Amino acid sequence: MSNPLVGLGQLGQSPWYDFITRELIRSGTLARLIADDGLLGMTSNPTIFEKAIASSGDYDDDIRTQAAAGLDAKGIFETLAVKDVQAACDVFQPVFVATKGRDGHVSLEVSPALAHDGPATAAEAKRLWAAVNRPNAMIKIPGTVAGLPAITDCIAAGINVNVTLLFSVDRYRLVIDAYALGLEKRLAEGLPVDGIASVASFFVSRVDGRIDPMLDAQGDPDRIRGTIAIANAAAAYRAFRETIATPRWAALAARGAARQRPLWASTSTKDPKYPDTYYVEALVGPDTVNTLPPETFAAYRDHGNPAIRIDQAVAEFPARLAALAKHGIDLRAVTDFLETDGVAKFAASFDSLLAGIDAKAGALTR
Repeated sequence: MSNPLVGLGQLGQSPWYDFITRELIRSGTLARLIADDGLLGMTSNPTIFEKAIASSGDYDDDIRTQAAAGLDAKGIFETLAVKDVQAACDVFQPVFVATKGRDGHVSLEVSPALAHDGPATAAEAKRLWAAVNRPNAMIKIPGTVAGLPAITDCIAAGINVNVTLLFSVDRYRLVIDAYALGLEKRLAEGLPVDGIASVASFFVSRVDGRIDPMLDAQGDPDRIRGTIAIANAAAAYRAFRETIATPRWAALAARGAARQRPLWASTSTKDPKYPDTYYVEALVGPDTVNTLPPETFAAYRDHGNPAIRIDQAVAEFPARLAALAKHGIDLRAVTDFLETDGVAKFAASFDSLLAGIDAKAGALTR
């Protein structure tokens, strides 16, 4: 049987890896995932780096050296993260070249503490982009209200952007607009728009994690438990398809602009009642990316069944969302909560990461 992960790529969906460690890169494992499994990109976030740095001694020598040189915990983290992202970008470089810049990207996130400060987010994104200094890097910017002008600013500056922490379709439409506006600003300045890449990371399973208990409390009379996260993502995909059919996008595409593809994030299954590939299978479709944590990646390799299913989800989502509203559950309130909660959780992970580095630095330089 052919590899199901490779099958995703053949159907137009790019499998990315939601994980990064120094050992993954140095051991050759990342290169093998690319060669054998058709891996096409990589994402990271503060929680992933926290686990990577805290769970091994791979970073201890660098932490010791940088602490002795006077760097604080944030400076040490950025040095470690930039080094790992540069190394991963180099491994993905052949993918980047072969796909003409469509794939082969590695994402590095701005500090979640800046999620509600647009100018500071843009400034840090530009600084990290310059530090990584790789054409296939991507800088992750949260899709908060404050993040929207930062997205436009960074795209206008020629920076590849991964817009993260998207839950609401309405917000996603504003992100699409922010991306297009950034491209238009470049064109107005006589600058090229080809070669700029962007994805919009729409979080999936967390929606069901919030809504399913509400449905359970009502007895789920319409049997929509476990369907709303997929319906919400399908609504986002329809918004994407509508956007690329507009004259505005046609004008940008004619100048070489690349589509800002939807990226399905949080596609691991949190509820054991659902199959471990549940959210991956439902959202297979062209012009999309799915970033998979290692366990979900391995599960899909083992028993994935790739086929275009997103059209069915798009056809079904209006009825699913109507049923949700009928039961008095406000999807907008849910997505607002999840955005606030997501920012807070990533900020907490970032604080924990810095505290862990600080403690390690102290122990290593005694």
